[in-house]
Parts: sequence; structure tokens; C-alpha cells
Amino acid sequence: MSKQRSRITDYIVYLVVRLVACFIQALSPDLAATAARGLAWLAYRIDRRHRLVAHDNLRHAFPEIARPEERDRLVRSVYLHFCTLLMDILLTPRRLHAHNWRRHVELPHVRAMVEAILSPRPVLIVTGHFGNWEMGGYAMGLLGFRTAAIARRLDNPYLDDFLRRRFREGTGQTILDKNDDYERIQAVLAEGGLLATLGDQDAGQRGLFVDFFGRPASTHKAVVLLAREYQAVMLVIGVRRIGSPMCYEVVVEDVIYPEQYEDKPQAVREMTQRFTSALERLIRRNPEQYFWLHRRWKHEPPKRKSKSAAA
Repeated sequence: MSKQRSRITDYIVYLVVRLVACFIQALSPDLAATAARGLAWLAYRIDRRHRLVAHDNLRHAFPEIARPEERDRLVRSVYLHFCTLLMDILLTPRRLHAHNWRRHVELPHVRAMVEAILSPRPVLIVTGHFGNWEMGGYAMGLLGFRTAAIARRLDNPYLDDFLRRRFREGTGQTILDKNDDYERIQAVLAEGGLLATLGDQDAGQRGLFVDFFGRPASTHKAVVLLAREYQAVMLVIGVRRIGSPMCYEVVVEDVIYPEQYEDKPQAVREMTQRFTSALERLIRRNPEQYFWLHRRWKHEPPKRKSKSAAA
């Protein structure tokens, strides 16, 4: 049985976060960058568990980085990126609006995006914990496009409501819970809408194992199953940081059409591998912008019994 949450504790945590958010939103870009560096320095030193996870992930993903001190510099850069990302998320509602978005967001592949979005077919955007994945839906809303995104609700209901109202749904994006809103998720695609999801989450022992940085990674099949069922165009997208303050580039790494795989017996596996490989290419170009702190390879594929053992 899961431990019952204390609403009083949740509310106190929410108030603390609101106070910190108010403080950060009052900072200038230079002071926010200084605060991010200080927070990254502190997090690197006290967060030993995730620091070790990052070292292990990078040791497998980039075996060519043989020297521990080089890998450690990359881990420090990961902490700095995500502390800077935290600042950017908190500053976004006040700094990014319909009249200045070009200062903060570049769209080098705008033609591919617009053609897919304006077509009568539904669009399924697949991204990962890379760059600023929260920026995409917010910026799309500023441009007048209504999107929906699949996400998990935060355990703290006050923080979840704050994040949802002030940031994720601030420009018209709709957040759908991955566990409780499956019918609404289907409705978005059935109506030819635009749906975004993360494609790099561990799917447990029953997930589909595909290659990711040379290792089998458990991946959700639902992404491809939805695309095939509703004939949705899949856009594999990354929003990478290209400068400060708050400068990002939306990269369309691949465009996948389900009909290309209609006659292939391993269509689901091949499409899952394709979008996973596209995410890997994005990450390899800017590895410091990927969330190496989480256990992406938490589960391993089940071992097959040998014939002799079975006998």
C-alpha cells in the first residue's frame, strides 16, 4: 500500500516553490544565469545518487570518453543545463510572448512542420528529455496552434496545478494524463489534431526493447500503435539550446509516415527503432542537453532459456 500523502506538507512545499519562483522571475537574465550556475554547483555535490547514474549512463553511451575527468566535465555540464532549463521554464511566461518569440525560438525546419500540421492528417510529435521539451507546446500556442501533450501528473496536486496553469497550458496547450486520459488521447488523433509525447521513457519489463546508444532500451509501443491506428504523421523533434538568454532551436530530426511500413511484419519494432535512433542522433550532437540523470536502461530484456536448460 502506498503511503498516504499529507495535504499540509504538499501545500507547504507548494508555497515554498511559489516563493522561489517569484524570486527567480524578478531576476535579470544575467542574475538568473548566475543563480543557475550556483544551483548546478550545489546539486552536483549533494546529489550523489543521480551523479553516479549519469556517470554510468555516459560510460556506456560514450565509451570513447575513456578518461573519468572528461566524463565528469560532461556530467557537470548536464547539471548546468538542467538548472538553466529550470530558470528558463520559470521565466518563460514573463519573457516569451507573441511579439518577441523570434528572439528566443528558431525554426530552421518550419516548412516540414507547417506542412504536417496543416495537413488533414493527425500529427504525433515524438520528443525526449532533451533540450527544453517544455518549450515546444508553449511556443506552438503562441503561434496559434492548439496542441495536446501526454504527461504524468505530479504527485503534489498543488504543484501540478501550478505547473499546468502557469506554464504547460499557459498558451492553450492541453495536458492529458498518460494513465487516465486514454480516450481523450484517442479523440485528439481521431479529430486530426496535434499530439506530443515523450518517446524515451522506460516501459518496464513488458516494453519493446530497441537499440539506444548501443544498449537495448525498454520503449513504449503505444506511440507507434497510435500512429498506425490513426495514420498520424510522426515528427521526431528536439528543442535544443543554442544560446542565452533563453534561445532555442526546434529541430525536426525525422518525419515518419505509417504507410511506409504497412507491409512489413516487424512494422511496430522498425518504427519504434526509427524514432529512437532519431532521438539518439539529436542527443549525440548535444549530449550535455540530455537527462542522463535518470535510469533510461532500468530494465533489461528477458533472458532466453537455452535448449539444454529447457531440456
